[in-house]
Amino acid sequence: MHSNHLEVVVGEKLATSGQRVATAESCSGGLVAHRFTNVSGSSTYFLGGVVTYSNEAKADLLNVSIDDIDQHGAVSETVARQMAQGARHCFGAEWGIGITGIAGPTGGTEEKPVGLVYIAVAGAAETHVTRNLFAGSRESIKEQTADKAFELLLEQLQ
Repeated sequence: MHSNHLEVVVGEKLATSGQRVATAESCSGGLVAHRFTNVSGSSTYFLGGVVTYSNEAKADLLNVSIDDIDQHGAVSETVARQMAQGARHCFGAEWGIGITGIAGPTGGTEEKPVGLVYIAVAGAAETHVTRNLFAGSRESIKEQTADKAFELLLEQLQ
C-alpha cells in the first residue's frame, strides 16, 4: 500500500466506526500527526498529538514513569507503551499511538542501534507494542516509522 494512502484508509476506518485517535511522538517529530491532518475531515477522528522529545516532557505530559525511563531508557517497550496510553488518556481518545526511537545518524549504541523504534498502539482493552529496526537516512526512518504506526493501528481497527 502506498504510504500516503495509509492515513486515508485509517481515517476512513476511524470515521465510520466513530472512534478517535491521539498521538505521542518522540523520534518521528510529529510526522504521524502531520499526516493525519493532511487528510481533509480528519478533525472528526484525530483529536491531537504531542511531541515529547525530552524525558521531562514524557513524564510531565504523558505520565511516563521516570523510574522506567531511568531503568529501561527512553527508547524502550515500556516507555512506548506508557506514551500510547498517556496520549489516549490525555486526549480522551479510543486509541493512542506512542513512538520512541533513534532516528540517527547519531545516538545509536550496540544495544540500541540507529533505526530502533518502538511503536505502541493503545486501545481500551490492550496495548500492542512492536520493536522495529529501520534502515536509511534520518528522514527515511521517520517516514518508515509513520507508515508502520498507521499499519499497526489499521490492524487493530480490523
